[in-house]
Amino acid sequence: MADTAIDIARSYFQAIQSGDLDTVGKLLDDDVVWHQPGGNQFSGVREGRDAVFAMLGGMMEASQGSFAIDQVHALMVNGDLVAATIHFAGRTDKASMAMDGVDLLRIQDSRIVEVWLFSSDPDAEDAFWGK
Repeated sequence: MADTAIDIARSYFQAIQSGDLDTVGKLLDDDVVWHQPGGNQFSGVREGRDAVFAMLGGMMEASQGSFAIDQVHALMVNGDLVAATIHFAGRTDKASMAMDGVDLLRIQDSRIVEVWLFSSDPDAEDAFWGK
């Protein structure tokens, strides 16, 4: 029996939170489309797993390894879409951010094929990441 969309999303967030990038890579489709919000250096659309991993690596470098989804509050499903209410945070020697967000995942054939991210305070996130 195939995993349901919510099962895939749950596995993805568990892997993200534990740093299991191998599992994250297996759950992301090769051609995943990632919509990163805001007007900062990481904002915009990334196409393909390699582009997403390059962006996430840049975020970890910019946050001195501290960027994390520290809480997943709820997972909600509607067909092939899963919305997750989350809390994420990061810090550097000079700045910090912590806020709620929503991650929306589109699941197809047991893989994450598209991701949209939403931040509760886009201005603060932009200020943290910089241009």
